[in-house]
Amino acid sequence: MTLLAAAPAAAPASVVHALHPLVSAEATAEASDAAAGAAVEPADLEQAVWLRLLELLADQGPPADPARWVRDTVRAEARRARRAARRERPYTDGTTADPARCPERSAVGADERRALHAAVERLPGRCARLLAEMLSPGDPTYREIAGKLGMSQGSLGPIRSRCLGCLRRMLAAEVVVPEVRG
Repeated sequence: MTLLAAAPAAAPASVVHALHPLVSAEATAEASDAAAGAAVEPADLEQAVWLRLLELLADQGPPADPARWVRDTVRAEARRARRAARRERPYTDGTTADPARCPERSAVGADERRALHAAVERLPGRCARLLAEMLSPGDPTYREIAGKLGMSQGSLGPIRSRCLGCLRRMLAAEVVVPEVRG
């Protein structure tokens, strides 16, 4: 009772203030115990211990042996957290919406692909054919693209770079840059 001897009917704030260094040290030590298995965050342990302490203070008052109570409570909360971590599995039952597959995202993606293909078709000369081949759903290799277009494989990279620059300039001219407000 040495930690709380000054306040026999201690207010929760004084008990928390007196036990704070001990709870922090015990939680850090228990969380860093690698032999115990699954990692537990020290802050999570501290929070759980403070909750238990406030429940105890409301029901029975301060513990008779605060140091022992803190040690036992930290260990019990760490065991509970590790047990929960081993048992918990992410909830996926097939009915929850995958944000990547939501209808809005699919529609926006389809619109963006249509706009890109339309812009590629407006490119001059062999740029339109080259980029259309590179965007084809079959994901062809440089060798396949070069054979289909009758070009050398070594020239595809530089030509592609020039074509992408042309496409970038064309799209930059079409897209309206928002004005700065204020």
